[in-house]
Formats: sequence, C-alpha cells, structure tokens
Amino acid sequence: MNEKRNVLSTKSDSWVYESIRTTLVEARNRVYTAINTAMVSVYWEIGQKISEAVGDRAEYGKQLLQFLSLRLTKEFGKGFTVANLRNMRQFYQMFSIRYTLCSELSWSHYRILMRIDNTLRREYYTKECIDCGWTVRQLERQVNSFYYERLLATQASGKESVKNEIHTLEPKTNPTYLLFLLSTLRQASYLFMILHKLTFMYACSTTRLNNQTTIRL
Repeated sequence: MNEKRNVLSTKSDSWVYESIRTTLVEARNRVYTAINTAMVSVYWEIGQKISEAVGDRAEYGKQLLQFLSLRLTKEFGKGFTVANLRNMRQFYQMFSIRYTLCSELSWSHYRILMRIDNTLRREYYTKECIDCGWTVRQLERQVNSFYYERLLATQASGKESVKNEIHTLEPKTNPTYLLFLLSTLRQASYLFMILHKLTFMYACSTTRLNNQTTIRL
C-alpha cells in the first residue's frame, strides 16, 4: 500500500513540476519577445533618424555621430558609442521596411546579418534563421562556415546532412532561469529608461511648441 502511495505521490509531484516549468518557460519567452521587439524597434528608429539626417553628407555624418555619441552617453549611459550608432544606421539601411522586422530575431542576430553584404545571401540566412530557430551562436557558425554556399554546392541527396550538422556542431543551450532573468531585467531597465526619457523629451518639446504658438496668436 505504501509503495502504491509513493508511486502516486511521485507522479503527482512530477505533474506539478512540469506544470510550473511550463508556466516559467512561457513567461520567460513572452518577456524576452516583448523586450527584444522593443529594443530592435528603438534601434531601428534611431538608425532611421540618423540616416535621414545625414543623407549623402559623409563628412557631416562623422560629426553628427560624434556629437550624438557624446550627448546620448552623457544622458542615457552606455550603449551609444560611435560604432553602435553606426550599426543602428546600417541596420535601418539594410532593413528599411519596418514591418519586415521579425520578433524571433534579436539585435545580436541582426548584427551578424548586417555583416553579409550580398542581399541574396543575407535574405537567405534571415529566412533560415527564423524557420530553423537558430540561436545567435548557431547563426554565426552557419555564416562563418559558408553554410549557404556549401548547401548550393551539395547534391540533393546530401543537403539534409548539411542542414542537420548544426545540431551536432553547435547544439542549442538554454541559460539557467536566474541568469536569464537577471540579464532580461538589466535589458528591460536600460530600455525602459531610454523610452521614458525620450517620451519626457518629446512631451517637453511639444509643450514648448504649443506655448510658442499660443504666444504668436
């Protein structure tokens, strides 16, 4: 009788564990997706504003990036080096149609994709990355190992082997929940700080504009 009760207890414990685990994984994925989407969107907008302001004026572009880097770093902290701002500008130029941005791809994914100059290759890696759910490390390995070119050069019978090799050479690894949570909270607090300040600055500028309009009237 005791053995039967222990078996039932073990099954019940396992069911509770699996239920809680599912809840945590789903919550983690929702949080990650929300923060990642917001971050990619913000960087795209920053890139758009810089690109439109610079146009074809290369010399002005260098001066503007230096100016923005100093001002933004002073007000918002790390993350706005000249190199990062240049990446944001390039991001907008390479992915200029906003609705084509994908929530499955992180900023780190896009930074790797931006290294690919050839449009066809970049579009292929983007699609494969989304369809196959590649991690950042998997995408980087595929690009560095010329996966696209090797697949084109491989006969039909061997293509499946080339596609599956990534699972052995660079298997997916899941971070512990605590490490993921700490990393996500840091990203969230950083991003929310930026969004809050941008909203405040926009509200102030709108108020000043309305006041000026009222005075003129």
